[in-house]
Amino acid sequence: MTDDSLLFAADETTPANQEVETEAAIPWNILIIDDEEEVHKVSKLVLSKIRFDRRPLHFLHAYSAQEARSILADNPDIALALVDVVMENDRAGLDLVDWIRRELDNPRIRLVLRTGQPGQAPEHQVIEDYDINDYKDKTELTDIKMKTLVYAALRSYRDIITIERSRRGLERVITATSTIYQNFSMESFASAVLEQISNLLYIEHDSIYASAVRAMAASHGKNTDHYEIIATTGNIAELMEKSHSKAIPPEIKDGFDQVLTARKSMNIDNAFFGYFVTKNGNEHLLYVCPGNNLSDLELHLLEIYSNNVAIALENRNLHQEIEATQRELIYRLGEAVEKRSKETGGHVKRVALISELLARKYGLDEMQASNIKLASPLHDIGKIAIPDKILNKPGRFEPEEWETMKTHAHIGYEMLNSSKKPLLNMAAIIAKEHHENWDGSGYPSGLSGENIHIAGRITALADVFDALGSKRCYKEAWPIDAIKQEIHALAGVKFDPRLVDILLDNIDEFTRFREHYPD
Repeated sequence: MTDDSLLFAADETTPANQEVETEAAIPWNILIIDDEEEVHKVSKLVLSKIRFDRRPLHFLHAYSAQEARSILADNPDIALALVDVVMENDRAGLDLVDWIRRELDNPRIRLVLRTGQPGQAPEHQVIEDYDINDYKDKTELTDIKMKTLVYAALRSYRDIITIERSRRGLERVITATSTIYQNFSMESFASAVLEQISNLLYIEHDSIYASAVRAMAASHGKNTDHYEIIATTGNIAELMEKSHSKAIPPEIKDGFDQVLTARKSMNIDNAFFGYFVTKNGNEHLLYVCPGNNLSDLELHLLEIYSNNVAIALENRNLHQEIEATQRELIYRLGEAVEKRSKETGGHVKRVALISELLARKYGLDEMQASNIKLASPLHDIGKIAIPDKILNKPGRFEPEEWETMKTHAHIGYEMLNSSKKPLLNMAAIIAKEHHENWDGSGYPSGLSGENIHIAGRITALADVFDALGSKRCYKEAWPIDAIKQEIHALAGVKFDPRLVDILLDNIDEFTRFREHYPD
């Protein structure tokens, strides 16, 4: 088909300063597709000494378009394919490049068509109709031009791969960040942080994520640094678990000391030590090993991700502090109402915990159970408007007094219902409906069955169950057997039968709250 002597003049000389590659260098895969053996030999001879980005070339050989398809399907990381146009037929090379782009869906590989019969497939038509990167007449490809072509193609392929990895890395950062935000507890949050770091870097690592606490040593007047370990993975996690110790291994502590002093991330020995500080001045430290062979891209992604984690961790701490304050205020308000009626604050906490456990065992999700727990202490908030002479009357109410007493359910609802906060809306429902009865005989609206909100049904049972076991101004505490008998008798009358079954089937769990939070 062609005179191979005209293909190009082979340059067999090797520069004196030719760099010797290490075994660890990953080669660039080059696929030579041509039906003539000599083309393969000469191409490899000219290109074998090339090093690009300190990586050698690795040659794959196909002697037909069909053989090339098999090699390409099995090797998605081929950087460059040198494709002969005329092989099995006059269009074999053209059909192959069309198959690579369309069916194999590989936009990364650089495709260079070579032909010894340029008139067979005119250049302007081929360039226009096919997604190739270059089109060369074999007779014009000298060794220098051949090398120039390969360097340009590899540079293009490298840049495409870098862009793809950047995109995938960014997707991983976004996915990882959203994943850790979904974790509710600090423990699960911290574990997710390090799990996602391994995903981010594509390989398994030993990792430690810690926050740094700077303190002044009173005895020496010098700064001392304390590290609070948030999470660990890999062999370090196993070793620390076996030793039942949270002490950081000495070599890692030394690295943390160095980055904390330098206030910047560093590579030390075989490990990456990350330093991240939030706007509030809180310092976070990350240890990843192995970490000395991370690429600039991986280090950059790690920096972005870890900075986001530090901010997320700080926000989570702030969020938890706000939630704790919110719970405390609700408990305090509930206790204030209970104490006005000469009842104990322990009742409020027990009703909250009993309600949460009932909700979980009933099958409500984490958020619903948590909201019921937080809202239930305000179930009797409307009693704040009931006169003391009625609220604390030791005997039976007169009919007019009882009507006044019943208004506390609607009053509580009116106090809370105007809020736009979901938690207070839940509390409003509980305040209004926790005196509704399953058979419709309750108040204020005479609701029945499942028309009563589940939060109201749960709090009603929790309130009565704990009240029966508590001493009041009008009664003594009941023994547990009497409480069980009474609750069972009220199933289907006052209480949701399914909730009664849950409580009685797990009575030991529910009575345990009184041991932990006595009056």
